[in-house]
Amino acid sequence: MRPRKPSAPRLPVSGTLRLRSPAETWYKPALSVVVASGAPNLLLYSLDRLDLVMYTMAGSLCALYGHNLPYARRVHTVLRVVLGMVAGLAASLATAAFTDSTAVLIAVGAVLAAVQKTFCDASRIGPPGNVIFTFVSSAALFVPQEPGQIPGHLALALAAGAFSWLVTAGPALWRREGPERRATARALDAAAAYAADPGPRTRHAAAAAVQGAWQSLLAAGRPTPDRQRLERLVVHAERALAAVSAGGPRDAGPGQLADWAARTRGRGPVPDPPPAPGTVEQLFGIDAERSGQRNRRGRREARLRLLRAISPGSPVLPVAVRTLIGCALAGYVSAGLGVGRPYWALVTAASVYQPNLTLSWSRALQRVFGNLVGVLVFAAVIPAARISPLALVLCVLFFNFAAEALITRNYWLGSVAVTPLALLVLEFSGTHPAWELISDRALDILVGAALGLLAVFAVPNRRAGGRVEKAIAATEEARARAERLLAEPAPDALALETARRRLTAGLVELRDASDVASGEWWQRALPEEDMLAAEQAAHRTLAATAQRQGLITLPPSNGAV
Repeated sequence: MRPRKPSAPRLPVSGTLRLRSPAETWYKPALSVVVASGAPNLLLYSLDRLDLVMYTMAGSLCALYGHNLPYARRVHTVLRVVLGMVAGLAASLATAAFTDSTAVLIAVGAVLAAVQKTFCDASRIGPPGNVIFTFVSSAALFVPQEPGQIPGHLALALAAGAFSWLVTAGPALWRREGPERRATARALDAAAAYAADPGPRTRHAAAAAVQGAWQSLLAAGRPTPDRQRLERLVVHAERALAAVSAGGPRDAGPGQLADWAARTRGRGPVPDPPPAPGTVEQLFGIDAERSGQRNRRGRREARLRLLRAISPGSPVLPVAVRTLIGCALAGYVSAGLGVGRPYWALVTAASVYQPNLTLSWSRALQRVFGNLVGVLVFAAVIPAARISPLALVLCVLFFNFAAEALITRNYWLGSVAVTPLALLVLEFSGTHPAWELISDRALDILVGAALGLLAVFAVPNRRAGGRVEKAIAATEEARARAERLLAEPAPDALALETARRRLTAGLVELRDASDVASGEWWQRALPEEDMLAAEQAAHRTLAATAQRQGLITLPPSNGAV
């Protein structure tokens, strides 16, 4: 049967602004950015040089990144963030120093936004993604600059970035396994939810959480006693997932898994679960894979994956083209309507772009609503912020904290704090008429969101369907590899474990690719029957592999299904 062409995705309105429960670690980026920005701001205040805050802020905002990563990977990720932030700032300052043409400044801002979007998506850097980079580089384009000032301003950004690196890496001194513990707890909770309520949605959530836990443990560095216990807990989560999927008996029920999750997330000792069948092979496989990631070949493969993500044919590139066109249009239209420094129109447009049309639409609604409310908040607080320079510094720190504390509840709620924060930063370089700031910002918000969405419709991501086809092929290839090993009388334990883990990763990627493609418009027909067949066959193979490894025991009537 021919694949059914997907209908146009529904663009949600109700529920877009609904609040969620806060993320379990919402306070970590919030406190980190306050510490990382508070120290430079107060130092500049003591030196009576608050006009330099914009440059230190570029480095301070790097403290928002990497909080879900193990410290061994976080130190490298945040370092790359700092270097990328300073590189974007350097390009903006150099442009501002050598031209005052608004048309050129907007063009450079749009190109920088597209490049930043491309690399953030390709590297899957995680929240807050490219928007912070674009905010810094776009704002710097419209700041008067002399060529001789650039090295000093970049040095300030680097110094603040180095301090941000210390802030994000510092907690490793007293809780070095914290990120891995949280990832393992999420896997246990997701497995418990699937065991309590089996279904496609909870199964995919559990598989993704288990995959995320393994990735966290792989990136964590050398195995410590706590990490080895965490690995055994993930084995139990994986065992429960396989048992429920195959209809076999379970060693650990939802209650036991949830109890382990709560104790793992806490500050006490990591639970030490009883050994599960297959544990030795699992941990041997983890150690071998961890060693492979550390060697030169593993690093070369990681670089090749990044290059493939930004190569022609990648689904990342249409989103980058959207960013380029939308940001340029937003900047030029805003400037044409009389906004003197239309950088916020570029930032608003850049913030709209999500993996597909449905998510971009929701983000645009959230951004407009949150920013417009934020403009009103700015109007209310600006009299207090202008009492003294110290009051201005304290207001900026408050909104820094509020933005990160609220954004996990819903993006619009965080935007309510981001808008007055961005407007108050302008006050460091001199007082501006409040009504002019408010009116320009409101106009930029509407123009940026409208033209950002227009670019989403004008540049459909037809490669999203291609990503699904590639995911199906990769899943089938991983399944065939596992089936060949199962056909051997005595398959190598490490090879079988590697094959099973790759098949699980393929299923997670297939479901993610399908979710992205189903929210896109004007694309090729989605091979829905092929997706369903690939998923069903893969789950049967996973169950058979888990049974062969001793992870689960199936009733005789079920065979290896």
